[in-house]
Amino acid sequence: MADRSAENEPKRVSYWKWIGFGAIIVALFVVWRILPMEQWLATFNAWVAGLGMAGMVVYGLFYVVATVLFVPGSIVTIGSGFLFGLGWGTLVVSISATSGASLSFLIARYIARKHVAEKARAYPKFNAIDRAIGQQGGKIVGLLRLSPALPFSLSNYLFGLTAVKFWAYVVATWVGTLPGTVLYVYFGVLGKAGVNAATGTSAPFGSSGQYLLLAVGLIATVVATVFVTRIAKKALKEAAVEGQAQ
Repeated sequence: MADRSAENEPKRVSYWKWIGFGAIIVALFVVWRILPMEQWLATFNAWVAGLGMAGMVVYGLFYVVATVLFVPGSIVTIGSGFLFGLGWGTLVVSISATSGASLSFLIARYIARKHVAEKARAYPKFNAIDRAIGQQGGKIVGLLRLSPALPFSLSNYLFGLTAVKFWAYVVATWVGTLPGTVLYVYFGVLGKAGVNAATGTSAPFGSSGQYLLLAVGLIATVVATVFVTRIAKKALKEAAVEGQAQ
């Protein structure tokens, strides 16, 4: 009798662990739906802006947590461009997004594998991705980052179920997310320029040379991102992933 009780104990612990994990996910979803999260993000951005260089570290840590908790990355990425400019904003997001994606990957692989595997069943296209990654590893991860067939935060966990090696995943994620990162950070830079013009902290649409440079830079960034995305889609089709993953 004692042996049977000891045998059932791990199952009992695992059962309550997944109940707790599920409760946290549900609570986070409810909080995001009910509370004014976007307004709070704006307030948080204003506070970070007043911290100077230390604000980049704070914002980076916030980005890592946001990535793990499925907060929409586009909002936070644009905010980085608004706060820190194109160069520093891209650096902050690139490091933080890759770190958050890596943490999600490790959670899925070593802590919540069973739970994530159950969620993966809702995405039939993941089977095609899993097979392709098993054959070509980090290359497919990088291409999927350039031409995402799955939402970023979700894919971080799903990739943890595949056979890709951790460091290959990290490098592929960093390289593959860079074009999109630059584009969204650029949106934040343009937003900052627009706000400055509207509030009179800079001359309205002047100097004209500065705004022309911003416009040309945005066009070039969009064109480059679209071009890279098309190349990635073509490569994925050749790898027999894109057609099954749509």
